[in-house]
Amino acid sequence: MRVPNLGETELLVPLHDGVFEQPMWQTFLARLRQVAGASGATMLIRSGEGEAVQFGSGRAPPAITEDLREGRVYSGDELEIGASSLRAMRVATGDGLQATIILTADNSFGADIASLLSALAPHFKVALRVLETMERERARSEVSAEAFARINFGWISLDAKSRIVDHDPQAGRMLSQSSTLRRGHYDRLTPSDPAVDRQLTALVRSFATDPRARPRAINLSHDPWIDILVAPLRLEALAGGTDAVAVVYIRGDRSSSETRAEQLVDLFDLTPSEARLAWSMAQGLSIAEAAEEHGLTIETARNYSKKIYAKTGARGQVDLVRHVLTGVLALA
Repeated sequence: MRVPNLGETELLVPLHDGVFEQPMWQTFLARLRQVAGASGATMLIRSGEGEAVQFGSGRAPPAITEDLREGRVYSGDELEIGASSLRAMRVATGDGLQATIILTADNSFGADIASLLSALAPHFKVALRVLETMERERARSEVSAEAFARINFGWISLDAKSRIVDHDPQAGRMLSQSSTLRRGHYDRLTPSDPAVDRQLTALVRSFATDPRARPRAINLSHDPWIDILVAPLRLEALAGGTDAVAVVYIRGDRSSSETRAEQLVDLFDLTPSEARLAWSMAQGLSIAEAAEEHGLTIETARNYSKKIYAKTGARGQVDLVRHVLTGVLALA
């Protein structure tokens, strides 16, 4: 088994830790420059056809591209840029991410520098795979966060006096942007409807004395639609060592009924009148209630409803609710 030399050993830890630094690999490149006696140490990271991102000191010669054979150390003379005081090596993950290390010096490099870079190549490749995995997971997390933001789901924990103990970012945005549910005096969670306020206060007090009480759902607004589920706090992570006794789960709709109707037109090829009626029925209104809301006769509303069921494939109002509220409109 080959024993790493001193310079290689003191480079390995910062090489693998470099993906967690900001800017990335700053310690590794600084030590590499010192160990190699170089005036500049640069790393170029490129993903697919994207433009390379540069880390470290010095400027990378434009002639250095991804055409370098992976794992081989090149001199400036081999790259036909007329510089014997340059060394470059490229590695790639096989999934599109690749990186090139470039060393520059005021004087010529010795053969030991090429050996050092070659010994670092497999470690460099592992670090690059870690970066690739992290970026992939970051992208997935961003998509998931965007999905949760689109469905306007959030939570707020409360103490026995309905004061806000903690909340997630999405609920925080809703508190600052919606008048339906806001942060009142003394950090108290305050619905705009006094009747709902009294109901929420009573529920929270009951949960303070009976943590096994049944959660209750409350509708706060029909346009846009906002519901809350008030439940006793059974998750220690949300309590956070505080006096929180209840959690309010919020599900809100960022769009107006008119906007939702326009989206239903796009999704199911409904007429505007049919779409408005379909959205009202999806909110739980009966045909008679929806007809009155939109100024239609019962017969006209029933005629529209038959066309709505035919175009959406729904077999009834319950099925229509499922088609509308659990489909892509929940993310729109």
